[in-house]
Amino acid sequence: MGALFSTASRQPPAELASPLSTSCKRPRLAIVPTDMGDAQLIPGIPDELAVSILARVPRCFHSSIRGVCRRWRETVMSSELYEIRKELGVTEEWLYVLVRDEEENLFWHALDPVSGKWQRIPPMPDMLPEDEIIPMSASSSYGWWGLSSHKVKELLRGLFGRKDSPDKSPFCGCAAGSVGGCLYVLGGFSRASAMRSVWLYDPRVNAWKEVAAMGTPRAYCKTALLHGKLYAIGGVNRGHAGLTPLQSAEVYEPAANTWTPIPSMPFAKAQVLPTAFLADMLKPIATGMAAYQGKLFVPQSLYSWPFFVDVGGEVFDPMSEAWTEMPRGMGEGWPAKQAGTKLSVVVGESLYALDPTSSLDGSRIKVYDSETDSWKVVLRKVPILLDLSDSESPYLLAGIRNMLHVITKDINDRIIVIRADIYAGTPSYQTAPTSALSNCAAGEGLSETEPERWKTIASKNFGSVELVNCQVLDV
Repeated sequence: MGALFSTASRQPPAELASPLSTSCKRPRLAIVPTDMGDAQLIPGIPDELAVSILARVPRCFHSSIRGVCRRWRETVMSSELYEIRKELGVTEEWLYVLVRDEEENLFWHALDPVSGKWQRIPPMPDMLPEDEIIPMSASSSYGWWGLSSHKVKELLRGLFGRKDSPDKSPFCGCAAGSVGGCLYVLGGFSRASAMRSVWLYDPRVNAWKEVAAMGTPRAYCKTALLHGKLYAIGGVNRGHAGLTPLQSAEVYEPAANTWTPIPSMPFAKAQVLPTAFLADMLKPIATGMAAYQGKLFVPQSLYSWPFFVDVGGEVFDPMSEAWTEMPRGMGEGWPAKQAGTKLSVVVGESLYALDPTSSLDGSRIKVYDSETDSWKVVLRKVPILLDLSDSESPYLLAGIRNMLHVITKDINDRIIVIRADIYAGTPSYQTAPTSALSNCAAGEGLSETEPERWKTIASKNFGSVELVNCQVLDV
């Protein structure tokens, strides 16, 4: 029992351990079941103080707490306890990584970055409502641009870096996001049809539940969290006319559990192609998205399988509900994970991306400088060797505890999570030393004397799996 309440080994910041001030006292808690009588949560301690004690226990011990007794289980799974954790400033950011095994099964694993311990969460439901299925008629035997339906497998592999057909398992091509300390999984393919369904994982109760479905079936859509709302943009779906790229977008409000359409991406550069032939052959698609400086930045490409042509991107302002063209330097310089995919992460107020290569000395971390409209190198020689030849996601990026992290696999098939201590622990590009910024000319690396620190915070062998997605939950 003493180990549960001893958090000294985790070394949280001192200010996080301070009690609530007298000016923000909470009303008396009412989380004790009525059929439990007047029994105290912790004998000899008032329930309000007992709950405050339990709220301070690190999340890695919550599974043990649930097994103590019924009252402790119901307390640690209550929403009120997590509100208290927010008030006390003791919430914890955990990394959730989605992987796919050789049988095309998808699994989420959670990492406590402080202890370095992994936990596997319950599998996503594999049930599919009947109204999700879009019947395929004889007229749909030809899909995109005259491709026969048996070519869809090859098309998806070329377009999205996949190796196999989307028919094998539900949630193939699903997207993920996080809102309010919960994990959301959106759409994807099942039985060769795109889905509207959205599933929520609540770490408090360690369970999945279905929430309001999207207005449009989507697979491979892009997601971002902005102002407490989850945005889903673009992707593809498959109906009677075959597999079709989407320009539509919608936003989810967790409090109301509703999806609302927002203006579709105009893809302005696709509208100025010189001939109707090119307009028919080159299809526009969103290749990434980042919530940055209060707006949604969406890089885009025009493609005719298997070729991709970057065309910059567009920016959505939720205040005006209008799309504008992305700054030229931002769109042209946005590093690509692989053809048709651009990955980034916002840490603090800075937008980072990894410029990949299969050479050990080549991969670099870049940051976008809005003042000069350019991407600048802040870390080079990322200590990972990427396999860019046959992987949907050779690496993932995440911001944990206001620090940049890279998730990838090593030569022994272990998933590793490494942390970048940029400028001696200052991850924000804007606050980097002046001497360092002067060396960060666009397209150039830092000098050999600049500090570049990487630390492996966790590694684990999950067998032969591929990385798919990752999210960070603050609970």
